[in-house]
Amino acid sequence: MKNILISGGAGFIGSNLALKLVEKGYSVTVLDNLSKQIHGENPELSSPLYLAIKNKVRFIKGSVTCPEDWRKALDGQECVVHLAAETGTGQSMYEIKKYVDTNIGGTALLLDILTNEKNAIKKVIVAESRAIYGEGRYYSKESNQYFYPGERTDVDMSNGDFEVKVNGINSSSLQLVSTTEDSLIHPTSVYGITKQVQGQLVHLICSKIGKQSVSFRYQNVYGPGQSLSNPYTGILSIFSTRIKNGHEINIFEDGKESRDFVYIEDVVDATILGIEKDEANGHAFNVGSGVPIDVLSVAQSLIKQYGIQVPIRISGNFRLGDIRHNYADISLAQRLLGYAPKWTFDAGIKEFCDWVNKQELQKDKYEESIFEMKEKGLYKLSLIHISEPTRP
Repeated sequence: MKNILISGGAGFIGSNLALKLVEKGYSVTVLDNLSKQIHGENPELSSPLYLAIKNKVRFIKGSVTCPEDWRKALDGQECVVHLAAETGTGQSMYEIKKYVDTNIGGTALLLDILTNEKNAIKKVIVAESRAIYGEGRYYSKESNQYFYPGERTDVDMSNGDFEVKVNGINSSSLQLVSTTEDSLIHPTSVYGITKQVQGQLVHLICSKIGKQSVSFRYQNVYGPGQSLSNPYTGILSIFSTRIKNGHEINIFEDGKESRDFVYIEDVVDATILGIEKDEANGHAFNVGSGVPIDVLSVAQSLIKQYGIQVPIRISGNFRLGDIRHNYADISLAQRLLGYAPKWTFDAGIKEFCDWVNKQELQKDKYEESIFEMKEKGLYKLSLIHISEPTRP
């Protein structure tokens, strides 16, 4: 396969993937709507993501919700890497139709065309997300069982109790362990639900129409090229824009919540393995670093790298739909694909911050996003005092 279509190919992951594929000799077509939320007000003039791929790929400005845009983009292609999606856990909870129409509707439209119209597509790769899992996986030594806690309650979190519960038992008696691909899928956001359905649709339909399918459950992807103007996704970008503007960092809950941060080059490498290796066919893979890092440590690392001292407020405030912990078990991708993350968090965050330092200072839209969530009742204030602002 030499002709690759990337939907959302001007986005963070897509543009990096496109450039690597071109470097490897592939012919790449990109279908992207150049969303202002990601690319800014004048994307064709000022978006570094779009400008990086301009004149290096066949670019089609269009939407995955438009049949004609899909048909134009699919012409002559052999593989689709379907990355186009609305992303943002918090925003998805009040822009429900937008997320469902784009993420589920756009995927259904692609599959409808592949099912009912002549095409040369051999393989479809779709981006799922760690958000499909919801809360992470926990192990109890006493019972020798794995547990998948449900959503935390508004009452508990308002009173400063952010830990998960299993049958009313605090997680202090449970051990957080990595999430495997066969772990319970119980998303806690509209975004997570849409990513789950995307993966299910692709695997189901492709198996019936003689095409190969692969899905990747990306963890928290970061690195150079990440949108610095989108306040709805990517805490490294959100925190960086706050720091560069000299603004206080507001950390939700108690700052101990953790995620798996994976560097963009490792994500691109994993995705290309999915394109090139037959061993990937029919599988869903976690793509992460396999290491959990708490949010407070992320903020402190960024401040240290930038050398800009801003206060950190651990507010105790929280968003409905957020999880406490989740990090990936990457052994399946290691075994079947030979995937091996090359970037540690310390090395990756240095590269990211070096890149940010070379970019134009972005307007800080964080407070606007918080205001929107407050209006919708999705951002909650703590009833207890957690900490005063501190300077690291």
